[in-house]
Order: sequence, then structure tokens, then C-alpha cells
Amino acid sequence: MRYLKPYFYDSFVCTGGSCPDTCCADWQIMIDEDSLDRYGNEPGEFGKILRNSIDWEEECFYQNDHRCAFLNNENLCDIYRVLGADALCDTCRLYPRHTEEYEGLRELSLSFSCPEATKIILSCKEPIRFLEEETDEEDDFEEFDFMMFSRLEDTRDILFAVLQDRSLSLTLRMAVAEQLAEQFQICMEEQREFDIDDLLRCCRSHQKENTLHVFVSKCLSGKGVNAASLHQWEQQKKELQVLRGLERLRPEWNQILDGAEKWLYQEGREKYQHVCEGFHRMYGALSSHKAEWENLGEQLLMSFVYTYFCGAVYDDMVCSKMELALFSVRWIQEFLIVRWLENGKTLSMQDVEEITWRYAREIEHSDNNLNALEDWLFENYAPEGCILEKTCDE
Repeated sequence: MRYLKPYFYDSFVCTGGSCPDTCCADWQIMIDEDSLDRYGNEPGEFGKILRNSIDWEEECFYQNDHRCAFLNNENLCDIYRVLGADALCDTCRLYPRHTEEYEGLRELSLSFSCPEATKIILSCKEPIRFLEEETDEEDDFEEFDFMMFSRLEDTRDILFAVLQDRSLSLTLRMAVAEQLAEQFQICMEEQREFDIDDLLRCCRSHQKENTLHVFVSKCLSGKGVNAASLHQWEQQKKELQVLRGLERLRPEWNQILDGAEKWLYQEGREKYQHVCEGFHRMYGALSSHKAEWENLGEQLLMSFVYTYFCGAVYDDMVCSKMELALFSVRWIQEFLIVRWLENGKTLSMQDVEEITWRYAREIEHSDNNLNALEDWLFENYAPEGCILEKTCDE
């Protein structure tokens, strides 16, 4: 078995009671079977407390005022305190570590929904590197399209090279990534899978020759505005309504969505563009902070693409995997502009981290939200003629 992980993966350490928003509150914490067996047989008075604090039918911990029954007043876990780390269930022991499983490969990552993980990822100044390890483990995959996965891995390698090419503007990197995924999707829809190799060679050649703008112009579809484009008035208003239609996990998310409506979309396109330009002159692409700002976008894109792109081997939705990464970066940026306005036109790294993990908690930690958003992105941004066969219920 191969294991792949970003170089910072093992540096994560939970901050416990000092976490700005504990993961032990407001979420249903599911308990694995082995832990249920242990908790059911734990002796003594604490064992009784354990058994009385578990919803055995739902296989999760009860909550008191939206807090796990074992989260004490210091925001620390009483199971950890009394029984030690080995007694934690898989959910609590592993989070925010995330695993994507493929035949012969496990890809490990840290989730943006954790404030400390977000801080680690966004503080990276150097391009993300990935470390590989091998073990003697074997898996039991019965069906797996290894040829498709190999092409996805090759494509993702080129996406990584483009997204980390700091000689290019972030917007060009995003446009190239979008067009590469779109052309991959077209090759699949037209059953021209063997043309994908030529597509990758073409993109790689343009990057070496510093002509990726030509690659983008050649591949542009007739769908109108690129989904990768930032600050498109009609596009952003439409996408905000999509976000409003998703399942709500935290009440604070309503305030963030309402803030976007209030500060960005109520006074018309011209005012919106003026606000965005003012932000970029002070903090973004037109400011002295340009390199820092684009580095944040790069780290976000790299993490989203690493986590989700190769998952298209299971549903063939290559385009929507890339669009999800682009959508996420656009909206984290939109919400940061709102925070900048709310703060009297100031912004801190803490604001960037908070908006990122709040976004991730709403989108990534609801299967309904992730599936619904990905389906919408495929239907609206996939090349014309592509057919969505996946449903949100699958």
C-alpha cells in the first residue's frame, strides 16, 4: 500500500481547550463499532457515565446544549482525561486527518474545517510537497478503473505544476486549471480518452514556453464567463443563492451569507466592482501584498485539488471536482472582502483563517451540501453536452 501526504501532515497537534471553535460542539460525533464495544464494557463509575451518554441507536454521543456530553467546561475531553488517548473513538482520534482511498493508495490530508489545520496550511510559504511511504498492507478493491485513475493522477500532477507556477498570475493559473479539467471532461464524453495524453502534453508544452494564455484561449468554451473568473456580478449573485439553499450546519453561517448580501450585492454592479477594486488595491492583487495574497489562493487551490480531484475515478465528474476548488477559492475571497468592510477596511490573518474554516465546516462536513454543490457546478459549468448521471442521493 502506498501512502501520500503533504509534508506538513505530521506537524498537526490539537490545541485542545485553546481552540477558537472546538470540533466537540455542534456536530454529531459518530462512534465506531470497536469503541462502542469498549464503552459498553468499561468498568466503574465512569463506565456508567459513558453508557448513559451514548445514543446507542444512532451510535453517537449525546449532546448537552449542542456540546458533546464529554466536553467539559475547559473545552477538554473527559474521556481523554480519564481513560487516555487510546480510549477515543475513531472520529475523535483521527479528526482533522482525512483519507481518500484508491486501489493500492491512501491519500492523507488535513481538513480546512479545523482552525489549527487551516493555520498550518495557510501559513505555508513554500510550494506544497507530498511525501510517499509504502507498507506491506493490501486492500480488497473488487472494481477500480485503474486506467482512469492513472490519467487523473497525471492530470493532477500538471495541475499542481501550473497552480504552483508563481511566475503566473493566480487568475491565469485558475483559468488554465479550469480549461484543462473541462477538456478532460470533453474527451471522456466523446469517448476520446486516448486524446487526454495529447491534451496533457499540449498544456505542459505551453507552460514550458510561457504561453499558457494561448492554451486557455484555444480551449475556451461557449459557456460565457469562465467559472474561474473572480468578481463576476451576476455569477456571484446566482452562486450566493445556491449557498443559501444548502443545509445549514451552524447559525453563524447565516450571518456570513447575510453579510455578503448586505455589503456586496444590494447596491448594484458598479458599486460591487468599486468595492472589489478597493480591496485589491489595499490587500489583494493590486497591492503590495500581492505575493502573499496569491500564495493564500495557491495553498487553498492545491489542498482542494489534492483532496477531491482524483475522486472523479468514482463518478466521472472531472469538471465539477475542479470547479469545486475554484468555487471555494472565489467564495472564501468574497467573504473576506465582506469581513474587510465589516472591520472598517482592515483584515488580519486570523480573519483569513476563520473564514476558511467556517466555509469548510459548512461545505465539506455535510455530504448533502458537498453532493448538491458538486451536482450544481457540473450542471452549470461543465462543457455543453455533458450529462450528469450522479444524483445527490447516491
